Amino acid sequence: MYKKLQNDELNRISAEEMKSVEKNPVTIVLDNIRSLNNIGSVFRTADAFLMEQIYLCGITATPPHRDIQKTALGATETVNWKHFNTTLEAIELLKQQGYKIAAVEQTENSTFLNEFNINKDEKWALVFGNEVSGVDQEVINCCDVVVEIPQFGSKHSLNISVSAGVVLWEMLKQYR
Repeated sequence: MYKKLQNDELNRISAEEMKSVEKNPVTIVLDNIRSLNNIGSVFRTADAFLMEQIYLCGITATPPHRDIQKTALGATETVNWKHFNTTLEAIELLKQQGYKIAAVEQTENSTFLNEFNINKDEKWALVFGNEVSGVDQEVINCCDVVVEIPQFGSKHSLNISVSAGVVLWEMLKQYR
């Protein structure tokens, strides 16, 4: 038998405790994301999986914003974030800090997510692209690897927040 848990039974940590808990060394880079709901969803997923931070680049909106908050449900207060004018600026800083960079995109010679293995000692930045045009080719050219989510239907296109959930879950499994 299964009993649905109430919110007070979920053993949630507070926003204050979240600041000191050890995070997984993953930075999420949002490359010109248009949808405020997608941005909020990525914040919520980053909180759920204890990801280090989010870099919001280009036209990607920043908190506080009502439509981001609608889906983030407070995660903009628990996940560190920073805005960059361009994604290339963010990548340059991350490389200087020793991060490996992976674009999540469909390209020639990409690595399927199920074949993507990390070393637990490595820090990773994952670049997720615009809802229509994906990750810019100029950004892909700066990446160490391109990771592709295998898809088998007719669309071969996932919403960015869904893609982030799938890839971040895989990263969490490998770090844990």
